[in-house]
Parts: sequence; structure tokens; C-alpha cells
Amino acid sequence: MNIDRLTLVTESFRKSPVEAECPAKKVSEYFGDLVFDRAKMHKYLDAPTLKALLDCIDEGSPLDRKTADGVAAGMKTWALEHGVTHTTHWFQPLTEGTAEKHDALIDYDGKGGVIEQFDGKSLVQQEPDASSFPSGGIRATFEARGYTAWDPTSPVFIQDDTLCIPTVFISYTGEALDYKTPLKKALKAVSDAAVPICRLFDPAVRKVYSYLGWEQEYFLVDESLYANRPDLMITGRTLMGHNSSRNQQLDDHYFGAIPTRVAAFMRDLEIAGHRLGIPLKTRHNEVAPNQFELAPIYCETNLANDQNQILMNLMNRIARKHGFVVLLHEKPFEGVNGSGKHNNWSLGTDTGRQLLAPGKDPKGNLLFVTFFVNVLAAVQKHNALLKASIATATNAHRLGANEAPPAIISAFLGKTMTDVLRKLLTVPSDTAIEIAGKKGKNVGIIEIPEIFVDNTDRNRTSPFAFTGNRFEFRAVGSSANCAGAMTTLNAAVAEQLTLFKAAVDEKMAAGAKSNIAIMDSLKPLIASVIDTVCFDGNGYDDQWKEEALRRGLDIRTSVPEMISEFLSPDSVKMFTSTGVYTPNELKARVDVKWETYSKKVQIESRVMGRMATNHICPAALEYKSRLLKELSDNKSVFGNLDGCEAELETLRTINSCIEEIHRRVSAMTDARSRANALTSEYDKAVAYHEIAESLSALRKPIDTLEEIVDNRLWPLPKYRELLFIS
Repeated sequence: MNIDRLTLVTESFRKSPVEAECPAKKVSEYFGDLVFDRAKMHKYLDAPTLKALLDCIDEGSPLDRKTADGVAAGMKTWALEHGVTHTTHWFQPLTEGTAEKHDALIDYDGKGGVIEQFDGKSLVQQEPDASSFPSGGIRATFEARGYTAWDPTSPVFIQDDTLCIPTVFISYTGEALDYKTPLKKALKAVSDAAVPICRLFDPAVRKVYSYLGWEQEYFLVDESLYANRPDLMITGRTLMGHNSSRNQQLDDHYFGAIPTRVAAFMRDLEIAGHRLGIPLKTRHNEVAPNQFELAPIYCETNLANDQNQILMNLMNRIARKHGFVVLLHEKPFEGVNGSGKHNNWSLGTDTGRQLLAPGKDPKGNLLFVTFFVNVLAAVQKHNALLKASIATATNAHRLGANEAPPAIISAFLGKTMTDVLRKLLTVPSDTAIEIAGKKGKNVGIIEIPEIFVDNTDRNRTSPFAFTGNRFEFRAVGSSANCAGAMTTLNAAVAEQLTLFKAAVDEKMAAGAKSNIAIMDSLKPLIASVIDTVCFDGNGYDDQWKEEALRRGLDIRTSVPEMISEFLSPDSVKMFTSTGVYTPNELKARVDVKWETYSKKVQIESRVMGRMATNHICPAALEYKSRLLKELSDNKSVFGNLDGCEAELETLRTINSCIEEIHRRVSAMTDARSRANALTSEYDKAVAYHEIAESLSALRKPIDTLEEIVDNRLWPLPKYRELLFIS
């Protein structure tokens, strides 16, 4: 059945935007009202229970059953006041999404009725089926038992009528089956490794926190148009479609006025996020048409990651109310920018010191340089592993394109910090370190106040850039769980800090003062990183690939090969020595990554083949039939085909494209059959990587047909309709 796309677009635009349910009060008055935060703890828990819970959250003290019962009782009272009827353990399995099983807040009352019931056991632990989630062989189908366990450091929250309890997810045999468990281990590892170094400067430091500020990019499309694109519905991206005559080339969408319907969606999303304690701060148009971004105020990494997972689910639900669908795929449209999720990462102490910000005196600067250089050393050593941590079938379409970091992990420092490091190599180890702060710049217009310029510029082509008081890991994909990249980064830094502290201790044992020992240990690291992983140039330049190879950086672009880096000797040693993964957990996760890659490409290949056969070719054949009738009528009237050169050329192009489509679909089907017969997950992923590479070749004849087939016959909404919201 043909689609009247003009009607679809018009009907979408006629939908009245859902009015934002904006409370008639300030954000600060309703922020976090659906979160069992510290204010609620003080209100609903008795003093002993409150103290025990806060000791657990702040000091890592264990919780006993009596305390858990007390916490559960307080949570139940609060939840019932909000109309809650169910509870769920909310966790993050290796599906790249979240999972939940809802249980009603009821039990028999012994009198033939029921009562609302929620105790410490229900709060602390549940048992979902572990065999139906990806496990990399840790769990078999006949071995179903797995456990979720409450994470007290991430607040419980209310979603609709359900009390959601953030949890870890482990197997019956104790292995981690989720993203949260290894992330929490990595955060502990980096704190344990950083604290002894911090105490060389400030003995009062007891804990080091990892902070994360994510920037979520996304696309919006009209729901009615989305429903008529099987590729968008099933794979999250358009597998075919010719570029619109106008897309992002005028740069007029970026930071432009937010469309009215989109602003209404953003307003509802922010209110819902604020009520769930997510400190959403920034919203704006991104570069591509229909592309937008939001970002919160940064917070502790485990909590920030949970909030991002909550928000991604929230975005999809609220978008539907406004007649939109959110696309979180890294490259939903060919020819325009894709979407990332920049991870702004830093470290700070429990005494309030930001470890990646220059200090106010030479001692503070030495502390900063110590952590700054050790982070660079960790990135240098594990550059291939960091790339593997963000390598997916979907992110592969974005990396290396002219809107995203290249598939080479390097670090941008900026001129100020590059000069500081080079100078430190040439001066005595007891030299006081001075770092330039912000400088005033007069723009030459009397009405414009003096602008304060940071001590570092930005480099949009760098995947790991220093931005003044943090590093921005820009290569993370928009659909990713941040925990994957954050686990690897924090674990790598933890390993490096441990090695560094050992080197400092050795020098101090030989009689060196702490500041001399620190600087003497830093200099070899500076000499190693400054001309290898540090790169301030154009990451899009083809010459950078050659230079990166000479520097010893990993330049592989095949996702299955990237993923294999998790099993390299250095990676295994790093993860096991920091206690983040066991060898068995690591091997299982790699198998899951390979399997997920294969399945996603397999799905794309199937969808594309079927759409080409069932949607595109019939439309082209119908148009061909019309052209043949036109030629037949022309010949019957005029006795020849003079003046029909355009029709004949169009027919030849249609025939050629249809023939090519059938040939490529057949070859792709055969390639899938061969890939599916392979038993090794790695070999299968490599085979599917070749299939993924072939999809663009199949796309070409389809996009050619889109340009010549009568628009009224074309069965799919086109880019010019999908990419512009009125």
C-alpha cells in the first residue's frame, strides 16, 4: 500500500504539543521529590537506622538485617504516600539497557485478605532469571539462578506506581552479570590507589571520588514517519535513504532557536528528570537537523551513570506523548552528524580538592601534575583497551567520521599544559611549578566586558581532551552505558597510580624528600607520554593515522578486533590486579560483546535485504511498468521512439539497479549462512564485520532508485521529511 507521506507529516504537525506539567513553584522546591534521598532518610528513618545507613553509604560499613528492615519500613511509608503499589530491583544487565521485575506490595494478612508488605529481605535481594540475559557462558539455560542486591549508594526512586531499587546483578556462582558491579569495583580501586598519593600532600584525605558529567546527544523524528520506516523501528537507523538537498551544510540548526514542539518535550523531560533528582542543566540544538543535546551538572560516577540510564528510558516515554520518537543510535542518518555521549571525567578528594585542576600554589600544582601525568600514562598504556571499551556495532558508524573523534585514542592537552610538561623535563626536580590561569582578553568593543580565556583551548577531533579541570572522553557512543568506558578508565588509572606510588616509595626509602621523589618518578612518564599519546593536531587528517602508527598507538578499525584487546595480557593483568574482573568474567564479557556485534549486524542485514526486496524493488518495477506503457503508447502513436531517450535511460538505470540489488541481497544471504555456521564468537563477529562493510554497497543502488522513481510510488518517508521538525 502506498503511503501519503504529505498527510503523515501534516498530521504530525497538527498534533498539539503536550502541555508541560510544570509545577507552579521553583525547581528547587520539587527537585528530587520522587527520590528517597538524604532529606527523606532523615524524615522517615529512626536515628539508629539513619546512622547505620549513612555509615554504609559514606564509609562502606555493612548493613545488618535489622537495619535493612528499618530502612524498608521508612521507604514503604514514603512510597505509599506517593501511591506506589509495586517494587522492583532495577539493574543493568549486559543487554546495554536496564531490566526490572515488578512485585506488588502485598502479602496475606492471615484473615483472608492482604496487607501492604515490604521488608528488609525484599529491599536487599531478589532473584531474577539469570539464564535469559547475556552471560558469555557463565550461566546456561538450565542454570537459571541469579541475584540482584541493593546498592545503597544510588538512591531509590519512584517511576509511575513502582518503587525502583538500584541493584547489582550477579550469578549464582558469584560472577558479575551487569555493568554496575565492575564499575563499583573500579571506583573503589581508583580511590584505594589515589588516597596514598593524596596523603603525601594532605594526610586528612580518606577517600577519592570519581566524577562523571555526561552530555547526551539524540535525534527526534515524528512518530508517524518512524512507524513507516521498518529500518528505524528495528535497527534504530536508516539503512537506506538519499541525502536531503539541504541538511546541515548551512550550520543554521546548531544552537538555533529550539522548535516549539521540541521545547515542549524538553520542558516535560526536564521536569520529570528534576523530580527524579537528575540535575539537568543544559539543552540546545546540535549540528544536524533534528539533533539535540542535554547535559546535567556532574556528580559521582556511579550515581551519574544510573541517572543517565534512567533518563534514556524517560526520554523515550515522554517523546511519545509529544508525537516523537527518540533515536539514540550513534548514526541514524547517513550524511549528517552522528550522536555521542561525551563523558567528562575527573577525580576529587573527600576534603574538597579537585585533583585534575591546577592548584593555587606550587604544592597544589605538584599534586595536580601528579594525577594529570598518571592519567596520561594510563591512557598511553591502555589506548587500545579504552577504544575497545567504546567499540560497538552502532558506534562504529560514527567514529572516524568528520564529526566525531577518530578511531585512535590520543589526548589533547593544549599549549599551556604541553609547555608545562616540556619545561618540567628540563628543570631540577625541586623547582616550584607555576601554571597560568585564565587570562583577560579585551575584544575591542567598549560595551563588551573583558572575556576570561581558559588556559586550554578545545580540540573537537580529540577523543580524550583536557578541558581545564577534567578530561572529556568524547568517543563514547550516544546509546552506550557509560559504565563500560568508566570502568575501564578508572581501572586503568588505578593500576597506573599503584605503580607510581611504588616508584615514589622506593625513592623515598632511599632518602629522597617526597616532592623530589614524586618529580623524579614523574619525569620518565612525561618523557614517555608527551610525544606518543599527546596530540593537539587535527585528528581527521589522514597523516595522523600514519603518525599514530609510528607512535605505537592502536589504529585498528574493525570492532571485533578492537574488542579482542580486552583479552590481551596487559588488559587481563590490569583488570585482575585491580579486582575489577576475574579472568572468567572478562572472557565472558568479551564473548557477549562479540555475540552482540554479530546479532546487530545480522538484524541490519536481514532488515535491509527484506526492505530491498519487498519495498524498493516493487516500487521500482511499478515505475518501470509505467515507463514501458508510456513508450508503448508513444510508439503506437508516432511509430517510433524518437524523443524517448530520457525514458530509455531511466529504464536502463532501473534494470541495472534492480539486478544489482538482487545480486547483493543473494550474496549477503549466503554470507550470513556461512557466518552462522561458525562456532567461535570471534570468528563469527569477524565474518559479520565483512557483512557490515557490504551494506553500503547494497545501499547505493537503492538510493539511486530513490532519486529517479516517481515520488508518489516511493514506499518510505525520505530524509527531507524525517529530518525537519516544524
